Amino acid sequence: MFKRKTVAWLFGVGAFPVCAAMNIQPDPETPDGYLIARSDLQAVEKEKTANPMYAIWANALATRPNSVVEAIEPGQATNPDNVQRVERVFPEHEWNFLTHMAAPEYTYTRFLRAIGKFPAFCGDYSDGRDADAICKKSLITAFAHFAQETGGHIAKDNISDNPLGLEEWQQALVHVREMGWSEGQLGYTTGCGQNDWQNRKWPCGDGQGYFGRGAKQLSYHFNYGAFSEVMFDGDASVLLNNPGLVADSWLNLASAIWFFLTPQAPKPAMLHVIDRTWVPSQRELDAGIGYGFGTTINVINGGIECGEQNKNKGQPVNRIRYWEGLAEHYQIPIEADEQNTCWQQTPYGSLNLNGATDVLYTNWDGNWRYYPDRPGGYSFECNLVGFQTAYSALVEGDYEKCVTNLYQSHASWPKVRVVDELTPTEPEQPSEPPIDGVEVWQANKVYYAGDQVTYEGAIYQVKWWSQGNLPSQGDPWFLVQS
Repeated sequence: MFKRKTVAWLFGVGAFPVCAAMNIQPDPETPDGYLIARSDLQAVEKEKTANPMYAIWANALATRPNSVVEAIEPGQATNPDNVQRVERVFPEHEWNFLTHMAAPEYTYTRFLRAIGKFPAFCGDYSDGRDADAICKKSLITAFAHFAQETGGHIAKDNISDNPLGLEEWQQALVHVREMGWSEGQLGYTTGCGQNDWQNRKWPCGDGQGYFGRGAKQLSYHFNYGAFSEVMFDGDASVLLNNPGLVADSWLNLASAIWFFLTPQAPKPAMLHVIDRTWVPSQRELDAGIGYGFGTTINVINGGIECGEQNKNKGQPVNRIRYWEGLAEHYQIPIEADEQNTCWQQTPYGSLNLNGATDVLYTNWDGNWRYYPDRPGGYSFECNLVGFQTAYSALVEGDYEKCVTNLYQSHASWPKVRVVDELTPTEPEQPSEPPIDGVEVWQANKVYYAGDQVTYEGAIYQVKWWSQGNLPSQGDPWFLVQS
């Protein structure tokens, strides 16, 4: 599943600071704290995520309530539209055809519920694209990867272990838990208990193990926590405290659909490779990355399975065999510009994105640029970055959490409180005349670097943002004329 990233890529589109006007006021309730209007914050966020792909990504990750999902049953007229499409293009007998060896925890009903959770999977298109064809191709792509990740891998002519003579691409979903692991074991707990933002946001449950579970083998606490937030209305604790649900409920397939729809920027979501919502950048094209099944391998595990050095490695060779067998059986057309392989591709983690202007990222981190016209020189903004943080650009409200530093991942960040409206303040009336036309200092007025004021018969100039600092007491003021 998702791999923890601790090294940043260089910023691309949307990563550079936006110099927006912001009204920042001292917080009367918090020493050294500041207030920002929510409208100002939202305006900055909107500007940073103006590229239409951000809305597309966020919409692809929209979910239905679990109460609706758990009412889904095969053949019901009340099933959501995308579920009915799956029942039409991939009916239960096709599920049975590909799951003769599957663990009993995987069922067609759970499969439909996993799909019903995400309206974008096998959803509609308003621009003329063939939604049924895209749905079928998405399903067959998913099964090719299921066959690799959780398949039996038993040769067709091995009659003792494969008495039905099943093709390997018919052997998906054999394993519901990672081989060698069982409930009660404390596997994959690397990082648990550390004093970092990941543990503050996604704290490991006592006695829980986060080894691979489900069709896509969800692993590690930060993936269980992030998936739990999507499944349970932002509540990470559900799966952190009970990770076994990813094996024993419809979540065992929902985790794979979630992965299928989630971009790990700069990697696209697999759905958008298949339906061609994603348009490869010139950098990606130069690296051999374009449309086709091969790019979905790069998205999943490119660092290990893609590139010339991995051309004959077992995992990618298997995936490609399974895809080609499934595509032939289900008559999935391969377009002229599609490649089934990724040996000719540079793995995404090895792409040189230095200076890229056509790359989008999906996580927020503090903007560390110095702003002389803001308190302490802080930006009071967050930027888009190419590494995992506590805050996602695809999750409503996360930008505000980043600026207010909910998970305390920004060293020395000022205390910020967001309010619906800032209380306007009446300027104090000057009690002395200006000198040489320089206005008299006012206690509740904001001053920016270079501004001058008259105060107690002298002229002072401010070095940086200031509000309420007496000019006669030194920094950020200095005497210009006495």
